[in-house]
Amino acid sequence: MKTSTSAICATVAVILVACGGSPTAAAPGGACVPSATVTLSPHQGATVDCSNGATRITLAGNGATYLIVPEFAVDNVQYQFQTFTLGHEGRSALTAAGRPGTAGMSPTASAGRAPTFGWSLASHVPATNRRQAAFDLKMLAAARGTASGAARSGSSSVRPTVPVLALDTLNQLRSFHVLADSTGSTFETSVARLEYVGTNVYVYVDTAAPPNGFTPTQLTTFGQYADHLLYQLDLNTFGAPTDIDHNGHVIMLLTQIVNGITPASECDSEGYVAGFFYSGDLDVGGRGSNGGEIFYQVVPDPTGQFSCAHSTADVVSITPGTFLHELQHMINFGHHVVLHNGAAEEGWLDEGESIVATELGARHYEALYPPPTGRTNPAQIFPDSAEPFITEQLFDSYNYLLRPDTLSLTLHTDADCCLAWRGGDWLLLRYMGDQFDSTVYAKLENGTVTGTANLAAASGVAFPTIFANFGIAAFADSLPGVPRSAIPPQYQFPSYNLRLIYQALFAAAGGQDHVTMPFPIVTQAITAGSPMSGSMVPGTVSYYQLAAPSTASTVTLQFETPSGAVLSPSLHPQVAIIRIQ
Repeated sequence: MKTSTSAICATVAVILVACGGSPTAAAPGGACVPSATVTLSPHQGATVDCSNGATRITLAGNGATYLIVPEFAVDNVQYQFQTFTLGHEGRSALTAAGRPGTAGMSPTASAGRAPTFGWSLASHVPATNRRQAAFDLKMLAAARGTASGAARSGSSSVRPTVPVLALDTLNQLRSFHVLADSTGSTFETSVARLEYVGTNVYVYVDTAAPPNGFTPTQLTTFGQYADHLLYQLDLNTFGAPTDIDHNGHVIMLLTQIVNGITPASECDSEGYVAGFFYSGDLDVGGRGSNGGEIFYQVVPDPTGQFSCAHSTADVVSITPGTFLHELQHMINFGHHVVLHNGAAEEGWLDEGESIVATELGARHYEALYPPPTGRTNPAQIFPDSAEPFITEQLFDSYNYLLRPDTLSLTLHTDADCCLAWRGGDWLLLRYMGDQFDSTVYAKLENGTVTGTANLAAASGVAFPTIFANFGIAAFADSLPGVPRSAIPPQYQFPSYNLRLIYQALFAAAGGQDHVTMPFPIVTQAITAGSPMSGSMVPGTVSYYQLAAPSTASTVTLQFETPSGAVLSPSLHPQVAIIRIQ
């Protein structure tokens, strides 16, 4: 666990006392809820809420082994680390429960061939997404700025509208304003020709695009793929985008201006901006607005005239996931801000929805090619066609689970680095879809509530409950040697066997991108006389295991500050617990 010495605003102590030992003084805050002794059968779980000014949790002892998951189930508070200690002061020793990979917890493959992936791992470590991710965050920040102004301007019905344009004629020319730098502050003009007219998508190509790009046949195939499959996947999951320009289509604009956003010298190390949605386009009359629903993306540039060299095959490969991702941002902003005149969605939740959108491609091909079909190796978990849509999520979620106490799921800022927190929010949103079915995603797009309140409204379940169950599920789903049916449904990810997937990732990774264990969650064992210190930020969880003494009928936890004070209710302190044995 990690500790910050520069951003500590409070201190939390968790002290375990085995009955029959030499306990510390009772906490002044009384019992958390529920106040009675928590008695669980193996694989049953519970959540104990200490946000009521209480500090004490009592568990049944008698040799039971528990996963203990302290949490701060909250958003919209200050992003600061809270240090804590976890220890035991009694005379009766608590035996070490170990960490995943030790006896009884080692992930094991199913009978037969070991699970694997079909790709060459060296080409799939997601370093190429860093610049795309950073630019995406700038666009989300701009969206919230646009939304603030729009919300203050009154009802969307009184905003200026765009005249209806006849955009259904092949070879028609049109000028567009296009963001032209990585800060999102300057625009250039693209004169583009309409080269594909579909049912839902128009494809424009900049007239100044480099030569030797798409052939007419390739462009038609490319346009049909976006029009008939990708657009429909997002539409069926999140709802339809707005249509403020009344053309009945989303515009896909391929322009070398997007290529030029990325310095060629940084392509290999940081990746490149592949495409984006600019929320200002839905703010009619706003700065740089084109007054319509537009997705901007790179064009093929085989010789690297404008930045990184991109073959036609490269563009065909990178566009599908990017289009799915950015189209969700477009739908989300349009529904929250334009249709409901509310605030834009919180960045972490909007981004989580877009990562789910990318995953839709994988889920489509998984359904199309059940095992062992569509796989170069019959032992592959995913068909070949699905892997480009899911690989990044697997790396990022693995890295999130390595540090679940420091990567907040609910407090990201637009300046947050790196990719791991996105993997965590994908896991949370995947959990939402698994628990409440895929209709929950469209519910999250509509209305005026945002953030954790939106998750609660869309599911009908309080966010602290969702967060507690999710925290347990990340560890307890697919426990080795335990029938999946023995794990309560709220602690499962029915879509994926996480341990099997991460084991295959570990086997393929060879230590790359921090994938150094078969399963990323490392629990710390609670032992007598050895308090451990750690830290969490709001919106995170920590993982411990406790083996209760066989000689004690109960074990008491004190969830409090070192001075014995109660925790601030604003953090919503709670402890999720599942009995492992």
